[in-house]
Order: sequence, then structure tokens, then C-alpha cells
Amino acid sequence: MSQAEEIAPQGRREPRDPPRTARGRRTTFRATLFRNELHTTFRRWRTLALLCVLAAVPVLVGIAVKIETSDGSSSGPGGGGGPAFISQITNNGLFLVFTALAATLPFFLPMSIGVIAGDAIAGEADAGTLRYLLVAPAGRTRLLLTKYATVMAFCLVATLVVALSALTVGAVLFPLGDLTTISGTQITFAEGLGRALLIALVVAASLTGVAALGLFVSTLTNSGIAAMATTVGLLITVQILDQIPQLHALQPYFFSHYWLSFADLMRDPVYWDDLVKNLGLQALYAAVFGSAAWARFMAKDITA
Repeated sequence: MSQAEEIAPQGRREPRDPPRTARGRRTTFRATLFRNELHTTFRRWRTLALLCVLAAVPVLVGIAVKIETSDGSSSGPGGGGGPAFISQITNNGLFLVFTALAATLPFFLPMSIGVIAGDAIAGEADAGTLRYLLVAPAGRTRLLLTKYATVMAFCLVATLVVALSALTVGAVLFPLGDLTTISGTQITFAEGLGRALLIALVVAASLTGVAALGLFVSTLTNSGIAAMATTVGLLITVQILDQIPQLHALQPYFFSHYWLSFADLMRDPVYWDDLVKNLGLQALYAAVFGSAAWARFMAKDITA
């Protein structure tokens, strides 16, 4: 055989795909697991019903303000610095976004998060599907992190649903334009939209503590209904305790204490003190109850 014949290709071969590494397979599996969890959560009728209720709140608030001010009277006390910015809605529909978030944050939003988080683990155990989710390579830590990430995704979606519904209703029922901040300065409509988005993100982040608490409760029982009821009950209890003056020394440590600090984003300049305290407190709750949920779940006897 000549040298040329030795060098010449013996035939065309289809290029082979490079072998997938173990890390690549794990990454793909994590993405698939998270995608499946999102699909399962958001296709449930319960989840859709919660989102519809949240979307309806700005509609009801907007219609109520429109009816009340149809004769040209003010919608509330002057100043626009109240917890719901309600006195400014008739001047600018963008304020309905801030009002709707302030109206839903004390109860509706956290209740919805409590329902989703409380059902995350206990609901699977109640349905008898938890042990199937733990089949290799889905370990307990990975599953718990995926569940928490799914709950946080719902936090963001729920908050954006409220904000978008309020923005739509505000644009339909009221004028839009430049905004007057709580400090009395004027900002453009574009900057107002940016602050509205930032406020929505802060509100979503304010729910991380509730999400971790609900996930921890969900690991304590095999009943989804019991976990959801317990989480919502704890939420209501903390909200009541936060209103008792005699407990003022403890109130800064309640996860709901700084929730309405997002109003400081409508000041010029922005007041960051309470906002930073709120985010730090939520991170602390997420770390403590997330660790407790992990410890409980790792030791949990999975029989369903």
C-alpha cells in the first residue's frame, strides 16, 4: 500500500457528539426538575385561582376610587404619603400600582405564598408522590432547593400580576404622566415606571421569609391542608402581634414589620434604612427556616 493510500480517508464518518460530562448531566437534570416543578405548580387550578384573586384586587380598588371621585371630590386625605397612596390615584393612575401592592402585601400576597409553600412538601406526601420524586438522581437537598425556588418564582409572578393589573386599570380609569414623589419632587413617567418595577421586586423579596417559614412547616406534616392552614395561621398571628404596642421591643424582629418600607422608594432621595433592614430580616428568616426545613427533611421518614 502506498503512502498516499495510507493517508487517504477510508470513508466519511459522522462526527460524534462529545460525551456529556457528569456535571452537564446534573445541570440538565436540575433544569428539568425545576421546569417540571414550575409547570406542575402553575397549571394547578388553585394557583390560577390565587393569581386571579390577586389580579382582581387592583380592579376593585380602581373602580372604588373612580366611583368615589366621580363628583370631583378627593379620594382620601391629602399628602399622598399614606400606606396606600390612595389620595394620588386620581391625579396619576401609576399610583394605583403602589396602592394595590400596599393593599395586598399585608394579607393577600403572603396568604397566597403560604398556601403554595405549605403545600410544597406536605402536598406531595399527602398525594403519595414524594418518594417517587426522591428517586435517584433527585436527592432530598436538590428537591428541597427546587421547591423553594419554585415558591420564590411564584412570589415574583404573583407580585408582577398585581402590579400589571394595577397599571392596566390605572391607565384605563385615570390619567398618566409625571409623578410627584412623597418628598414633593417631580419625576418623569418613565422613572416612575422604573420605581414601580423596583417596588414590585422589593415586595417579592419581602416574601422570602414567609416562603421559608411555609416550607419548614410543610416538612413537619404529611397533610397539605394542615401545612397551609398552619402557615396562614402563623402569618395572621405575627401580623396581630406586630400591632400590639406593648410588644414594640420585639416587633422589629417580626418578618412583617418592615413590609411597607417599600414606600420609601417613592421618596427623593430614597430612604434606604428600613429597606435594608427589611431585606436583611428576610434573608435571616430564609436562612434560619431554610436550614430548619433542610434538617427536618433530611431526617424525615418518607413513607408516601
